[in-house]
Amino acid sequence: MADKNTRIAIVNTDKCKPKKCKQECKRVCPVVRQGKQCIIAEPTSKISVINEDMCIGCGMCVKKCPFGAITIINVPTNLDKETTHRYGANTFKLHRLPMPRPGQVLGLVGANGTGKSTALKILSGKLKPNLGKFDDPPEWIEIIRHFRGSELQNYFTKVLEDDLSALIKPQQVDELPKRVSEALSVEDAIRSKDNMGNMAYLIRELDLQDILTRKVKELSGGELQRFALAVMCVQKADVYMFDEPSSYLDVKQRLNAARVIRAMVTPTNYVISVEHDLSVLDYLSDFVCMLYGRPSVYGIVTMPFSVREGINIFLEGKLPTENMRFRDESLSFRLADQLQEEEIKRFHDYQYPAMTKRLGNFSLRVEKGNFSDSEIIVLLGENGTGKTTLINMLAGHLAPDGDVAVPQLNMSFKPQKISPKFPGTVRMLLLKQIRDVFMNPTFQSEVVKPMRIEDLLDNNVKDLSGGELQRVAIVLALGKPADIYLLDEPSAYLDSDQRIIASKVIKRFIMGAKKTAFVVEHDFIMATYLANRVIVMEGTPSVRATANAPQSLLTGMNRFLQSLNITFRRDPTNYRPRINKLDSIKDKEQKAGGNYFFLED
Repeated sequence: MADKNTRIAIVNTDKCKPKKCKQECKRVCPVVRQGKQCIIAEPTSKISVINEDMCIGCGMCVKKCPFGAITIINVPTNLDKETTHRYGANTFKLHRLPMPRPGQVLGLVGANGTGKSTALKILSGKLKPNLGKFDDPPEWIEIIRHFRGSELQNYFTKVLEDDLSALIKPQQVDELPKRVSEALSVEDAIRSKDNMGNMAYLIRELDLQDILTRKVKELSGGELQRFALAVMCVQKADVYMFDEPSSYLDVKQRLNAARVIRAMVTPTNYVISVEHDLSVLDYLSDFVCMLYGRPSVYGIVTMPFSVREGINIFLEGKLPTENMRFRDESLSFRLADQLQEEEIKRFHDYQYPAMTKRLGNFSLRVEKGNFSDSEIIVLLGENGTGKTTLINMLAGHLAPDGDVAVPQLNMSFKPQKISPKFPGTVRMLLLKQIRDVFMNPTFQSEVVKPMRIEDLLDNNVKDLSGGELQRVAIVLALGKPADIYLLDEPSAYLDSDQRIIASKVIKRFIMGAKKTAFVVEHDFIMATYLANRVIVMEGTPSVRATANAPQSLLTGMNRFLQSLNITFRRDPTNYRPRINKLDSIKDKEQKAGGNYFFLED
């Protein structure tokens, strides 16, 4: 009987070191023992090579590799016929492609490393798909024939005829200053690209008025993101691709960015956006494609779904059209799950005094508040309203003005910006900082394993990506014995899957350990899931702000959303918060009733 599976063999070029091992992979391979060259590994080789056609998928090489450099995956053979691109032997493999439609916004969601950026490069025409034939790349005629019968056939025909001009907003906006002349101001840089005549509109919508005269190299992460969006949207193109447009932005700025992206849609152009904030993805997309698989090994693109259906399937972790479960964890936002704190017996109740703090031209006033154990308090507010300042005051890193005394409690602090300075591996860092807790079986099963830290243990801290650093920083913060855990933007750099898992890990840990957490979070779904109570930050960003006393989730969210003039409803399936379109019937009804944040229908 023919094998119904085909093999994907991945060799990690960073971990594979044939000169430093005894070629264990080759020695234990049953196929090699039969005299066939299934694995080629010599001390003189730069990297081991595995022949996927000969591989029987036994996994012996995976178990015996001393550096954990090999991954063997069995996938259905029919999926092999849908291979879109592969970079080389034993490297990442992308199956299928998202299908953009003219006049509509296509949203892409999926784990990092499953091929979203590769898909954007192919759709923009910057990367020619090789259909998996990396050693003998096909011609365009064969590529178009491969996609015949789908919307991609017409799309690639236009790409081939040079009828489509494509623009991509890069994921890493902090690299932009290197590409822009140091002499250019923000205004000059935008004006030099403007051929649409909408520069004034974009400056107003993206709140760029105050930074127009500054040099691009002086901008912060959030300012660079808004600058990148403006530069994209002043240019005329047939295809607009936005790779993570909400990174570094607060809730208000994310919605402004979503409105700007939607305004770029015309009946003839294509708009594609990769987004990890599911509430923003829901707001800006007309339909979505999910990417699932194994990060850095293979990725599979689903058929297009309606926005609501696609995001609900993603949260459930099961694809009904293919009877495939791609994630063990599912997430529900039912209020009953969030009101468990009413049943928890409180052992400690803490107070913090009214405080003020002036930093340069910015002043923060903090109202007197209280908190107790087994409680997560989320700080909500625009960028520049003092959320990080308040966290630092509670942590004792910043002294309030005057003789006000902040309660001296044992604190664990995860900062907003993580600078990897440790000269060693992740394992060495964790053993040095939190050895006892790290070795605890409960902490391993409830924090370390769900956050997938085991995959990073032998990596150098300085070589970690932003998302990997964030995961390590969360584990470090939770691993330090403390009364209060202060987490500043734990969702930054994490993909949607990781945000779901991180939310569950943080909530389960804080409730189980009967501790308190203060969390600064801009991802609205993550903030809603975590919060028992909220502190609303109000005022003028970077000038004057007030931190209100902690309020209930309903009261605080209503107050915050009213200041933003937006309303949320609840999805009837999993109760996730969904942003109402501005001036829609639902939006007007909820504003009339003062219900900016709907709990449950």
